Amino acid sequence: MHERRFHPSRAHLLEDPERKTWLPPDEIVAALNLRQGESVVDIGAGTGYFALPMAAAVGSAGTVFAIDVAPQMLERLRTRLAEAGVQNVQCVEGEASSTGLPSRCANVVFMANVWHEFDDHAAVLAETRRLLQPGGRVAILDWHPDADPEHGPPVAHRIAATAAQTALEGAGLVIQHAKNIGRYSWLVIAQAAVSAT
Repeated sequence: MHERRFHPSRAHLLEDPERKTWLPPDEIVAALNLRQGESVVDIGAGTGYFALPMAAAVGSAGTVFAIDVAPQMLERLRTRLAEAGVQNVQCVEGEASSTGLPSRCANVVFMANVWHEFDDHAAVLAETRRLLQPGGRVAILDWHPDADPEHGPPVAHRIAATAAQTALEGAGLVIQHAKNIGRYSWLVIAQAAVSAT
């Protein structure tokens, strides 16, 4: 596990109630404009901070694939899902660049606070393109480089939203929205071409 990756031993921080005051999950999920019956791939799902509200947004006809490289995270998420009676989330152990999911299985690919952890953004976006249905969306949420250093990763590890936009455009995706959200974060949403490539 390299130094930029969030360690599973700190998983309790992901469930701190105070986190909702500066990273409001409902506001972020609303910005994704999810619809009933859609399929979402949540890369770096952790303990389900976003997977659970996204599961509610897509409803029982939809699916959230919760991808994480750490089995400890997924075990905590499975416990939370069982306690909440949520049945439309599938936990999958995998890397962002190699999820193991079928091609064109997703209306939305979502990455929260993991973009700065990736060594190979091009490989992650190649996998994202493979997962997306025509017209599908990718949303990247991450930390402002100049945000409070007491929250989040070291400032030296952070990446600006403009760099993410450039990477998305380089992968052939069209930027739809880019905005600040929460107290310390930016959100960029891009779309794949509607016609098959």
